[in-house]
Amino acid sequence: MLHGHGDHGGRVVADFSSNVRYGGEPPGLKEYLFGQWQHVHHYPEVSGESLAHKAAGHHKIAPEQILITNGAVESIYLIAQAFSGRRSAIVIPSFSEYEDACSMHAHQLEFILWNSLTPVMSLPGLEKAGPLPDLLWLGNPNNPTGAVITDMEPLLKHHPNTLFIVDEAFIEFTRAIGSLCPLLEKYPNLVILRSLTKSFTIPGLRLGYTMASKKIIRQLLSVKMPWSVNTLALAAGHFIFENYSAIDLGQLFHDKDIFQQQLDNIGIHTYASHTHYFLCRTEHGPIHELQQYLEKDHRIAIRNAENFRGLGPGYFRLATQTPGQNQLLINALKEWRQQCA
Repeated sequence: MLHGHGDHGGRVVADFSSNVRYGGEPPGLKEYLFGQWQHVHHYPEVSGESLAHKAAGHHKIAPEQILITNGAVESIYLIAQAFSGRRSAIVIPSFSEYEDACSMHAHQLEFILWNSLTPVMSLPGLEKAGPLPDLLWLGNPNNPTGAVITDMEPLLKHHPNTLFIVDEAFIEFTRAIGSLCPLLEKYPNLVILRSLTKSFTIPGLRLGYTMASKKIIRQLLSVKMPWSVNTLALAAGHFIFENYSAIDLGQLFHDKDIFQQQLDNIGIHTYASHTHYFLCRTEHGPIHELQQYLEKDHRIAIRNAENFRGLGPGYFRLATQTPGQNQLLINALKEWRQQCA
């Protein structure tokens, strides 16, 4: 469960623990939502039907293949509920909600480790292995590592009885891979989770969607509560799909490369990542002490990654912020290392 995960409010001046894009919402979104206020006096669409049609047009699939959800997390719990009691495998380290949702709905859990922390992730030999579980969960790009699997099609093809739940919440944050959406028509054992909160900086509105076969979407609808997505979130979704190209992540990728090099230069080991966030590791004291030091002395937040299944002591995750904020962290880490010397 995501205890303590969320906004740090005014307690910090730089939040590296959240991998939401820095820079704020798309231009014009705030004003657009203010203009939609009169609609909150009425119930929203039961299942966000009109937004599903707009998303379907964007992805060039049928509206019946899309389910609008209260963030990607609702999708995770709906899938776990719709397939309760099944055998699930989770590729780790990964987002903790896969495991939490499966545990809540009595899945038999197994875990598959990424082969190593390298720029391009793969699942070597899995295509030749024995029968896979009923469901296999993975992030692509992965959270917290920023790693990617470049070719999922062999797994989908060779294991038609396994439902592959591929979380693409951070797909806009990588240039290494594209969405698996074009494979939906060919592979009914593919489910794709998407989020509109990360790259468009609206995590407080909670908006995401699932793409899958019409059959699977009907299964998820059968367990989905009505009105789970509020009116303003739905309005934001319409605005985003009408202005999808408004966000340019080129500067963010540039800032990430410089930031990671700065960290390496001061002796903080960083792991290769295809996204704007990445894992780090330090041998200079426990991570919880580093967290406390950064928050208390510098009002800076980082993500302790020691509790991700498959990781261990010394790991923390950083998400690239503005160059000025990145420099604040570099300076604070220099001080920390000097104190630990």
